[in-house]
Amino acid sequence: MEQSAVVTGIILYAAPIGEYDKRVVILTKERGKITAFAKGARRQNSSLIAAANPFVFGEFELYVGRNSYTLMKATIQNYFLELVNSFEGAYYGFYFMEFADYYSRENNDELMLLKLLYQSLRALTKETIQNELVRCIFELKVIMVNGEYPEVFQCQCCGKEEKLSYFSAKLGGMVCSSCVKAENMAIEISDSTLYTMQYIITSPIEKLFTFKVSPQVLGELRAVMKRYIRMYIDKEFKSLPILDSIVTS
Repeated sequence: MEQSAVVTGIILYAAPIGEYDKRVVILTKERGKITAFAKGARRQNSSLIAAANPFVFGEFELYVGRNSYTLMKATIQNYFLELVNSFEGAYYGFYFMEFADYYSRENNDELMLLKLLYQSLRALTKETIQNELVRCIFELKVIMVNGEYPEVFQCQCCGKEEKLSYFSAKLGGMVCSSCVKAENMAIEISDSTLYTMQYIITSPIEKLFTFKVSPQVLGELRAVMKRYIRMYIDKEFKSLPILDSIVTS
């Protein structure tokens, strides 16, 4: 068995272990989501004291044991201090990382998810796009990367591609104006919101955070994603109640 490996990734989670150690969960390009132990990372003179923390992105040198990884060294490219030092930014980031943790698996190809998470955290540090829009884009694109995104190109009842004016979380996508009477839980959305969802699903990650939307479209996107996530994701994200209280306050 190999004794060492170098991986590129983002630390999703870090927790104290014992008196001086940490356990970290890293989303990596090469090995999917892995758990590693950072021995002595809580000592003041440790070379890992700044590296073994959430949001940290870089290269991590690991000792590969029989049943676990040990973090030996790190070369950090981005600490995302703008988020760490912002109460609101930090909770958006924590929510994104919980979302990524939910979908990622060990030894799975998580390159797209890692790339999306990194670009989404970067978008949170800029003032050119609303944080809530970044959140909606991230949620929908993560679901798309996982192959579970809602159908936004045709009616879920009749298959038509015209007059797609309603979204049904129960049916998993759009419903046309002719079929909506059969689905009383559907919500009406504008053509602009539908186009935005189609753009998010079909666009490469590099082009996701290059546009703005009106307050109406953002409100409809939030309503769509809230209903879809409630219907299809069986997890209570710990950071979400605090994040939602920040957004609505």
